Amino acid sequence: MAAREIVPGVFAVGAIDWDRRLFDELIPLPDGTTYNSYLVQGSEKTALIDTVDPMKTAELVGNLESLGVDSIDYIVSSHAEQDHSGSLPAMLERFGDAQVVTNQKCRDFLVDLLHVPEDRFVVIGDGDMLDLGGRTFEFIIAPWVHWPETMLTYLKEDRILFPCDLFGSHYATSSLYVPDEGVIYESAKRYYAEIMMPFRSSIKAHLAKLAMRDIDLIAPSHGPIYDNPALIVEAYRDWTGDDVTNTVVLPYVSMHGSTETMVKHFMDALMARGIEVQPFNLPKTDTGELAKALVDAATVVIGAPTVIFGPHPQAVYATYLANLLRPKARYATVIGSYGWGGKTVDTIVEMLGRLRVEFLDPVYVKGHPKEEDFAALDRLADEIAKKHQEAGILPS
Repeated sequence: MAAREIVPGVFAVGAIDWDRRLFDELIPLPDGTTYNSYLVQGSEKTALIDTVDPMKTAELVGNLESLGVDSIDYIVSSHAEQDHSGSLPAMLERFGDAQVVTNQKCRDFLVDLLHVPEDRFVVIGDGDMLDLGGRTFEFIIAPWVHWPETMLTYLKEDRILFPCDLFGSHYATSSLYVPDEGVIYESAKRYYAEIMMPFRSSIKAHLAKLAMRDIDLIAPSHGPIYDNPALIVEAYRDWTGDDVTNTVVLPYVSMHGSTETMVKHFMDALMARGIEVQPFNLPKTDTGELAKALVDAATVVIGAPTVIFGPHPQAVYATYLANLLRPKARYATVIGSYGWGGKTVDTIVEMLGRLRVEFLDPVYVKGHPKEEDFAALDRLADEIAKKHQEAGILPS
């Protein structure tokens, strides 16, 4: 990614990773990603906000060289994870007088993860300022915006927020600014679901703090810059809020067709009652799309057959993911079939212990479903419709 000017004296100098398809050996990246780094020049000092993934160090160096940067006074480290700080040792070697500006917890992480020398740090606290000469950074400590040491940087004179991972999107684009609001909204929602959703309560508190500041641009560490900050701020208010939608998310797996037969009947029953259904056939599912669907759905139903004595491993993974991400769903249950026994339902209910949901009576049957089993699925659909009506998300 070529170095590009955001406003006079402020430049995007990070890198695009067009081909990366997996993050943390866990998160699919269908659209690649970016590692955003920003150069801010004051009349007296120059600062770099974050670095890039170590695989892209040469691109960061090339961008700085293209701007004629031969000295940097400060490197602001917003977050210790390597996609933002992995090139920090190389930058400190290249710019021998540069100091790392960060909070105490991030300092400790950087010492442990990257072996940054302890004498290279300037430790700041929440609300502290750093004057570059005509330009002032205000630091906002934002614990549990993904990691416990994350902080945001607000450039006061230019009204630019550098929020690190907050408001980001894994989306590789040559556009400096959001090229298509609809596309970036969906990409940012997926990113929120995969990374930010477990920290919904913390993020709500940080959004309230940010509301007290005038923000013209939001320049995150992944994805394009928001020149319409309201797009992503309002989206986050919605995603972190308590409202849910009239939707059932239904991840399922079927070995010999019994559970799939139940799922198909159940989907028809839900749709007939005016409830939106989002099914995910787990062996064929992009887990990022499943995570995104969980953001605001009212109900989660796990469809799982029994393997020996417990749930199918694919269903275990989906259940673990839902429990880890802690969506704001209000209801959950299990449907599926077994051959001779086991504790599939009990296992899944126990695995969802972090979700604050009401568990509805499951429909778990022996062998291929019979007429009475289909009737039980209809009753479950009735119960979900009743719950959604009581919640005010399904018209009565």
